[in-house]
Amino acid sequence: QVQLVESGGGLVQPGGSLRLSCAASGIIFSGLAMAWYRQAPGKQRKLVAAITGDGGINYADSVKGRFTLSRDNSKNTMALQMNSLKPEDTAVYYCRANLVVGIYWGQGTQVTVSS
Repeated sequence: QVQLVESGGGLVQPGGSLRLSCAASGIIFSGLAMAWYRQAPGKQRKLVAAITGDGGINYADSVKGRFTLSRDNSKNTMALQMNSLKPEDTAVYYCRANLVVGIYWGQGTQVTVSS
């Protein structure tokens, strides 16, 4: 059974940092294309950062230079380090895995940036 579980969200002041984690189970993690998405209230879910199977990483323009995606294949985890957070980063953040049998999503973790 494929399962993706996000953690690390919370309330942070503008300019602060958070580190999100996505733990995967039921899959062979190494070589998978994975991504972080976010969805703000009333808006569509959008790509934040993605990593290809061979390790190439892309970021949305809005987070370049502030967010860093990383993965640890030995632990089946993917992380998103978020620095210099802004109120517009407030959203539910989702982990996504692209498997041969389909696309899987985690349940999401709320990130709120507010003073």
